[in-house]
Amino acid sequence: MMKKLPILLLIISIALGIAACAKNDSATADEKEPQAQTESVAKATEAATATEQSTTAQTDAPRVTASAQTDAPEPTQERSSFDPYATANDYNLGSSWFERQSGTDYGTLVTDVTYFSTTADDNKRVNILLPPGYDANAAYPVLYMIHGWGGDYTGHLHEDSYLHLLYGNMFREGIAAPMIIVGVDMYTGKQSVKEELDGYRMRAAYDKTVDDIAVDLMPFMKAHYAVADGRENNAVAGVSEGGAKSLCTGFQWLDRIGYIAGIAPDGNVIAVGDYYSGSYWSIPYFDSLPQPTQDTMPIYLYLAVGSEDPYNIRATQYYSEVFRDMGLGYQYDYVEGYAHNSDFWRVCMYSFINKIFK
Repeated sequence: MMKKLPILLLIISIALGIAACAKNDSATADEKEPQAQTESVAKATEAATATEQSTTAQTDAPRVTASAQTDAPEPTQERSSFDPYATANDYNLGSSWFERQSGTDYGTLVTDVTYFSTTADDNKRVNILLPPGYDANAAYPVLYMIHGWGGDYTGHLHEDSYLHLLYGNMFREGIAAPMIIVGVDMYTGKQSVKEELDGYRMRAAYDKTVDDIAVDLMPFMKAHYAVADGRENNAVAGVSEGGAKSLCTGFQWLDRIGYIAGIAPDGNVIAVGDYYSGSYWSIPYFDSLPQPTQDTMPIYLYLAVGSEDPYNIRATQYYSEVFRDMGLGYQYDYVEGYAHNSDFWRVCMYSFINKIFK
């Protein structure tokens, strides 16, 4: 009997630990339409609870409690020796990274730049951040940043926005490569009818940004700014619906884009079970993800979602499983304590910028 008592106590301790980990409070989300905020939240909460049961309990500091990554196959073309998968991402950042610091050069922000999109058959606009010391005779890599549902090209990149200040502070510390950052407008259609569109037609207009970036925006940037050639000099990142469009853009144009980030992406890149079943959120862009060749493998493929995200935990997890089954190199972080909002977007962009163009 005395021998069985420690085993019984151990079983009780494990059961209590699992119950504590299963706690899942609802979180405030942004960039989702109001009618979608109540749709399938129970399913997302159930998925969050299931995921948390396999992780350790939350602490005050944000931690990556579930992380998966695989190394990318070696390409036949020459590549930098820097390995973006070699180190874990840091989500425990002080607020000073996102604040203006005296004596720091934050580059040049060019706002409301207009280009004609053949994909939209109309003009579109972007905001463009040129790095400190920008030289028109040099050649810089470009990061294309895509906002979430209901946002626009100014959402992440405007004067003193988190991305504007973050990049300048990272550049000052020598942990960000010189690069141009472009705030993309996901809406790709006639401006005159934008306000009349329902969710299905808006979703179709958002999907067109996948081609607009490669067919129209990239050539515009090349013609007007000091842009470097090659897929190793192009990155795309996005959040929420923009995270889904980032994954779509990266995989649709693997020959042109080397770095891809999907931050809490919506579940419509490919079919994800019954994710928002029967709504415009769930219509898959691809039947299946294009399989990269040895020479078009993503240089860095990044997924992240917060433990308090009420929408996209299951979708993000599913994409990571698909990447694994495809034999891709990727990094997937499930981060304790973060929801579906700008607090998470900004720490993820720190991680992504820290790994690209090096």
